[in-house]
Amino acid sequence: MISAHTFRRVFALLCLLSLFASGHSAHSSRSLTNKQHRAFTKKSVTNKRSSVLSQVHRGGSDKLQTSTTTTTMASAAEPKAGLPDSVKLLIGAGGIYGAFLYYGSLQEDVFLYKAADGSSFKQAWFLQVLEALANVIIGFAGMQLMGPTKNIPLTMFAISGASQVTAKACTSLALANGLSFPVATLAKSGKMAPVMAGSLLLGGASYSVREYLQVAAIIGGTAVVSMGKKKGGGTSSSSLGVFYIIMSLVLDGVTAGFQKRLKAETAKVGVKPKPYDFMFWTNLFMCMTAVVVALVLGEFTSGLAFCASNPEILSKIVKFSLCSAVGQSFIFYTISNFDPLILSTVTTTRKIFSVLLSIFLKGHSLSGMGWSGIAMACAGIMSEMQAKSAAGKKKAHAN
Repeated sequence: MISAHTFRRVFALLCLLSLFASGHSAHSSRSLTNKQHRAFTKKSVTNKRSSVLSQVHRGGSDKLQTSTTTTTMASAAEPKAGLPDSVKLLIGAGGIYGAFLYYGSLQEDVFLYKAADGSSFKQAWFLQVLEALANVIIGFAGMQLMGPTKNIPLTMFAISGASQVTAKACTSLALANGLSFPVATLAKSGKMAPVMAGSLLLGGASYSVREYLQVAAIIGGTAVVSMGKKKGGGTSSSSLGVFYIIMSLVLDGVTAGFQKRLKAETAKVGVKPKPYDFMFWTNLFMCMTAVVVALVLGEFTSGLAFCASNPEILSKIVKFSLCSAVGQSFIFYTISNFDPLILSTVTTTRKIFSVLLSIFLKGHSLSGMGWSGIAMACAGIMSEMQAKSAAGKKKAHAN
């Protein structure tokens, strides 16, 4: 069993690495701009020099041409500054794994927590307020480091943010109503299901047999895991948990559509938001939506009261929120340095490890059928990841 002290030390290290990643991304971006400017200036001077030499020494010596060519080649061959790609990948992937594995563990701890009077934490919208607020703070800091983008159309950010926070709240409500963390995480890996259903019904899209089998494996495996858990009480709560996780999946599909429209809107007005612009504005509207819903449902006051009477859970919620923000920073760092397929590989495999970590550390008891469900769902997830990788390489070769 990993001690809480070890977790705290790892978490502190992740926070420091996150700040480094943000600063290094900003430095790399500015350094690249300066290098491009210097290269452009040097190239202009070299071209002018070549033109003058050509006019004065038309038909002249080979030495002059060789000297000019050598100067141009030397400037082109100037070595790139910065960290090696292997170190960058270690920072990005390590940060994502560390932050989100701990994030998942803390999320499960929050909803498994029992107070002295037997009550448990149910205020999912209050939790989303704190998580989004942490992301807003980190996003604002990163945006200032990278430089904010002006004239961003905010309407679609508001709609996308509201949809996204509702999906996350439904996931938390599923856990609060008895759905186990491994089942919820595997189910969330089947995001392609509502997207495919919507595209088939509304867009007339077509999919390969392999894509149908991948989704069927993830959904079927998740169902087998759920049935493979040892029987206990709370059947109605688990049914409500299943309802909430299905709603979360549907809203994930809706959010994906809004995010596509958001990119189209920004492209239409000629604006290209940076990663931390997305993080700040999306989470700002997520936080605002969560505050309104939490106030309407009375979760703000009840959530504060529960945390005040149970300081232990408050520390878990704070660390959970910070892990979310730190993990997002590492995601943006990885996006800025590597192909999206690498990020997809890291985040996909992270989900599998989150499930396994939960099973081994949180005392989940699975039968042989449950483990077969884990294998089936993981096979579907890995197949989907491999298909994305193959499609990405094919597209790269085509270009």
